[in-house]
Amino acid sequence: MNDNKSNNPGFFPVFIGTGFGSGYSPVAPGTAGAAVALLIWLALASFMSFDVLLFVTAALVVVFTLLGIWSGNVLEKYWGEDPSKVVVDEMVGVWISLLAVPEGGYIYPILAFVLFRLFDIFKPLGVRKMEKFGGGLGIMMDDILAGFYGAVVILLLRVVELFL
Repeated sequence: MNDNKSNNPGFFPVFIGTGFGSGYSPVAPGTAGAAVALLIWLALASFMSFDVLLFVTAALVVVFTLLGIWSGNVLEKYWGEDPSKVVVDEMVGVWISLLAVPEGGYIYPILAFVLFRLFDIFKPLGVRKMEKFGGGLGIMMDDILAGFYGAVVILLLRVVELFL
């Protein structure tokens, strides 16, 4: 049984873990969390230089990875193993893929979102194995790897684009 006097995990782990509430979406909560991350990134991109945006995105990845591990550990005690409402991992995964997009335009950011979701849903190339870490780390790691794969595909497309 939980040491807490209530069955409430508290506001902050719920707020972070559910991706600012997007994890409560009744349809495709993971996609909703990823979409929130993309919208946050697009909003940031609209008022800061690209160099600053890359730094801020990397900072978001680090900070929300740590917060995601923590909130995932807390929330699993209340909601069970890898609860679908926890979508901070999808947010981090999208931000990792967005680290590879070039400056300007919307095609690559949308592609980063789509590629991340495909790698997250189908879990190829060891992505599923990352869940075996368990707890908050397991919640985060599969999406971190899916985001990394999305970034790699975007970088490969950018290299091909150089030769076209």
